[in-house]
Amino acid sequence: MAIIGRLSTLRKQLAHLRAFDAALAHAEEIMTPGSAAHERLLRIAVGATERIDLAGGAFALEQVYLSKPSPEIRWESHRQYIDLQLVVTGRERMEVTEASTLKVEDDRTPGADVILYAAQAPATVLQVGPGEGAVFFPEDAHRPSLADGQPSEIRKLVVKIPVY
Repeated sequence: MAIIGRLSTLRKQLAHLRAFDAALAHAEEIMTPGSAAHERLLRIAVGATERIDLAGGAFALEQVYLSKPSPEIRWESHRQYIDLQLVVTGRERMEVTEASTLKVEDDRTPGADVILYAAQAPATVLQVGPGEGAVFFPEDAHRPSLADGQPSEIRKLVVKIPVY
């Protein structure tokens, strides 16, 4: 099941897993005001995403978007990558549930590495603010980018870590 918390908590939980080293180092940099990564994220226009290749086959998606009302976000999961999602600025809701409890609507794997699900299900709801996030494993269907009240601007890091 997903790991949830502040970046410091995620780091402690994942410290023994070398596959997360590059992801966690990039997350630390992007959360450091004045760093190259932090400044780059601040310059990204709303609606844009920048991809940064990291060590070990991981890559980062630095993105800026407006959070969305619940009906606009579908459940998703991935087979090839683990998601580390970290809010840098703004506040959003994320939901997570067991992928096995949902009905697959659109399986875009392996090409796009995303499986979309048809219906909503009971979920764990996360209120995520700056410096907080989650790690979603292949078993975790998730709905990120949900508005926490009114839609608002979110600056976020999503790191894709290969499943080996």
